[in-house]
Amino acid sequence: MTYVAAEARQELLDILADATEEIAVAVEALTEAYELLDDATADRLEETLFGPAQKAYGRARRTHAEFAAAHGLPGRDFAPAPLGHGNQTVKDLLERALASAGGADRLLGDLQDSMLPVEVGDPAVRAGIGEVRELVGRIPGAARELLRTFGR
Repeated sequence: MTYVAAEARQELLDILADATEEIAVAVEALTEAYELLDDATADRLEETLFGPAQKAYGRARRTHAEFAAAHGLPGRDFAPAPLGHGNQTVKDLLERALASAGGADRLLGDLQDSMLPVEVGDPAVRAGIGEVRELVGRIPGAARELLRTFGR
């Protein structure tokens, strides 16, 4: 493997890690929002937002770990994302999840557009990135829909 290919694979991993961290923020924000909601709304949040976010987070972590292992690169532990102050409203938390999911989607979209997954990646990493984007792509619409129900 050439030095350039090794650097490009590390860059791919770094971008994937950044996106994974963004998804972790979304998961944590949704977890905190869940705790503040009534049972019916919490169940809706879990089904439409938390489920896809949690799956995206797991898939992103797995994609990162498998690609790193396949190419002899260092893996990474992803810790839960601290959100800071605890006096955030449900709306604040949903907006935070929406922004983080959007950030992850942008990072992964830019990664796909860069052609790194094609040039130095493999089919498994391309599939993983695509699956994560599909899951994360569900979050903004579902978050906006849930946000519309507040204040009625």
